[in-house]
Amino acid sequence: MASVLIVDDHRIVIAGCRRLLTESGAGYAVSDATNAEEALAAYAARRPDMVVLDLGLPGTGGLEVLRRLIDMDPGCRALVFSMYDDPIFVARALQAGAKGYLTKNDAPEELIVAVDAVLDGRIYLSHAMARELAVLNHAPGKRLRQDLTPREREVLRRLGQGLALGDIADQLGISYKTVANTCTQMKEKLALNNTRELIRYAVEQRLDL
Repeated sequence: MASVLIVDDHRIVIAGCRRLLTESGAGYAVSDATNAEEALAAYAARRPDMVVLDLGLPGTGGLEVLRRLIDMDPGCRALVFSMYDDPIFVARALQAGAKGYLTKNDAPEELIVAVDAVLDGRIYLSHAMARELAVLNHAPGKRLRQDLTPREREVLRRLGQGLALGDIADQLGISYKTVANTCTQMKEKLALNNTRELIRYAVEQRLDL
């Protein structure tokens, strides 16, 4: 019986994943965690066969959790299961050691396909995501603007970790409004249209390292 640890801060997502895995008939033993600390403790205690990991965790982001899991166990098999469908996030997750990437917009049955692939020692990517990743790998990157203030860089780095604006405010000890205003200032400096483009820019810069 393969054991699977689901890491997501939304209980409804955990419940849905658990139901899909349980009803698949494959006999998965499913456990869960809702934040980085729980995930690392659960992995250390149980050493599950694989982890299904969300990137947008509160506090310590999913990419950092992934790195810590692999530091703990180089053989860790992690499938990223995220709301982010931009190929830049896929590239960063694979670079950090993920064995697959599934978006929350994919068909529910794809979770079983992805889990089976990772447990079988294969890398899982949908055909569409693999094509987008190939295009991304041939696209020129953007250089980091040197006129960003220290606070802007700190906010940008945490956006690249997948943190929400409220979590960034808590970590930096500033108000939500200050974080939002900082993002607005950066979008103006960088000629970006929205927060999604700002997050992509942060990830491209490898500022979550």
